[in-house]
Amino acid sequence: MTAVREDARTAPEPERTEPPGTTYLRARLFLVEQRVRRAVATARAADPAPDDPLRGLHVSDEDAWRLVDDPVPPAPDEIAAEAVATADRWADRARSAGGRVPLRELAEDFALTPLDVELLLIALLPDLDQRYERLYGYINDDVTRRRATTGLALGLCGVSPVTGAARTHLAGAGPLVAGGLLLVEEDDRPFLTRSLRVPDRVTGHLLGQDGGDGRADGLVRRVPRPADRQPVTDGLAAALRAGDRLVYLREEPGGAADELASAALLAAGWSVLALDLDALCVDATPEEALAVVVRETRLRRAGLVVGPVDTLDPAAGPAHARLLRRLTALPVPVLLTGRLRWDPYWADRSPLLVTAAPAGAAERIRLWRDALAGRSVRLAADVDPERELSAYVLAPDQVRRAAVAAAQQAVLDGSDRVTTRHVRAGVRSQNAAALAKLARRVEPAVGWDDLVLPAPARDQLTELALRIRHRDQVLSGWRLRPGGGRGRGVTALFAGDSGTGKTMSAEVVAADLGLDLYVVDLSTVVDKYVGQTEKNLERIFTEAAGVNGVLLFDEADAIFGKRSEASDAHDRYANLESAYLLQRMESFDGVAVLTTNLRANLDEAFLRRIDVVVDFPIPDVAQRRALWDRCLGVELPRADDVDLDHCARAFELSGGGIRSCAVSAGYLAAAAGTPVTMAMVMTAAQREYRKLGRLLLPAATPNGARPRRA
Repeated sequence: MTAVREDARTAPEPERTEPPGTTYLRARLFLVEQRVRRAVATARAADPAPDDPLRGLHVSDEDAWRLVDDPVPPAPDEIAAEAVATADRWADRARSAGGRVPLRELAEDFALTPLDVELLLIALLPDLDQRYERLYGYINDDVTRRRATTGLALGLCGVSPVTGAARTHLAGAGPLVAGGLLLVEEDDRPFLTRSLRVPDRVTGHLLGQDGGDGRADGLVRRVPRPADRQPVTDGLAAALRAGDRLVYLREEPGGAADELASAALLAAGWSVLALDLDALCVDATPEEALAVVVRETRLRRAGLVVGPVDTLDPAAGPAHARLLRRLTALPVPVLLTGRLRWDPYWADRSPLLVTAAPAGAAERIRLWRDALAGRSVRLAADVDPERELSAYVLAPDQVRRAAVAAAQQAVLDGSDRVTTRHVRAGVRSQNAAALAKLARRVEPAVGWDDLVLPAPARDQLTELALRIRHRDQVLSGWRLRPGGGRGRGVTALFAGDSGTGKTMSAEVVAADLGLDLYVVDLSTVVDKYVGQTEKNLERIFTEAAGVNGVLLFDEADAIFGKRSEASDAHDRYANLESAYLLQRMESFDGVAVLTTNLRANLDEAFLRRIDVVVDFPIPDVAQRRALWDRCLGVELPRADDVDLDHCARAFELSGGGIRSCAVSAGYLAAAAGTPVTMAMVMTAAQREYRKLGRLLLPAATPNGARPRRA
């Protein structure tokens, strides 16, 4: 193998347009090149057959005896310290002038010693100049080993490999290896012949490249645009500047912990990187992936926003607990976000605890208008954004996305104005889909004009809608429900016989507020195994917290029944189940409507916690007459002999029963190909009575005649 000449070259002249960081790196690498030149000269002088064409591929007898009798000592460190000091002073002046010198920044941020920097540059050299692959093979006396080895690197630095303190620089706990700046590969080989490699991301960073690490791309979330929340942001930023490196931001419904964390980091002078814990947990090697993210965070001089912590449930197993504890001990500012309350056992040190409160009405309106600014559509004049958004619990980022979705709906309709319908469609687009797997989603299609109810019931429904619309102002702004762990939710009870309009009323209230209705299927909730019903309900309440909708528990007495005296184990567990439900309903932040046919079956403690109780009586004659007219509708053709007054007097049916009669009469008319007649209505009513097991007296037909069969 032909070696380079022993005479040293002069240092390269930097290009005039070259960044200062590259100039400094070239100067330091030039000094490393001189070490390599002397090592090559030393190896050649000690080799009795330097021109052997098989050198590095075999060990001759002469080589073996030479290695035994005359081991080559490490090359002395003859590089003048003044040359390094001169380069460092130049780099400091360049930084003072506003230039970036990545190598100097790297040494500061990772706490690298001068020896660490030399070892890093020695390992880096073959990645920047391919000649040094062959030169390292020559010095290693093995043409297959084209990278620096631990022994070669220590020797070039003039450090004896038997010095324990020197070897720790290349150990796992050293800043080079622990920080991910240097990889010591081939663990199965002896320590001195293990290869050293600088990851491509670190090489790119030293060359001034800003591109991220591909390994971390799938783990990093988009950082939301920080909202203007000056008081909390300033306080948190001051804490970060004062040295706090672990913060936990508990997010209330409608809060924006990620945005608050990002704004605080930026205000404190840090860049921001957000780690998605959902992606990290499903990664095949989460520890390795986390190390890559941490290295990327340190290279960017950033803080790490990590969430949601709810994903890492320590109770799920030791792996989650270990990963969470590792997150709390990272060497970068870590701002954890989540909805759970902080558990002191999650970390060895106590974090700064911050609450991310929901955005206020004024802030939501500003965000909505800002999101529409610059678009081809704008809010219609009759749309009051404060009123329309008051019923919703939306985080700032959700407000922006909802505004964009509303604008898209308006464009789709060919309009340049965003109407109330578009606003509500935009908000609905932000509802999570998980709740739809646990409850039946109903998009309301009825309004107040479709309800036929006595005035007291209608007034109570109006009160319920007002409570939902203004709960943010009353419960949060005016603090009229403080203490006790109570939520900001609104709960109503609809009590009445089957078919009196309970479910439809819930749909009307949801429609008035622009919310979806989610009907809970009891078959997916009630379970015969102890404790499983509570788990199913907890899943529903948890998912409902992230949805702007009305949660309807139909036939609620099946799960919200009275507690009884515990005479056996079944009663005891049933009472525990009821007690859990009492507490969970009280802490619920959403809107829940319970319906029951038997109000007396509900526990009195539930009734005390309910905000609005609406009784649905059997409709009287006037209401039945209106119901017959509404249910038959305007599209169904009617014969002149249809007497709705007689139907109202003769048939004591609920609204649901009248609707069934109207549908049955419609089928009879469709089959006959004629408008619906009184005879068809009477036949439908007779069948409804039979279905209900009730007797239809002759007086219930016109002139006492039996209804004609279709």
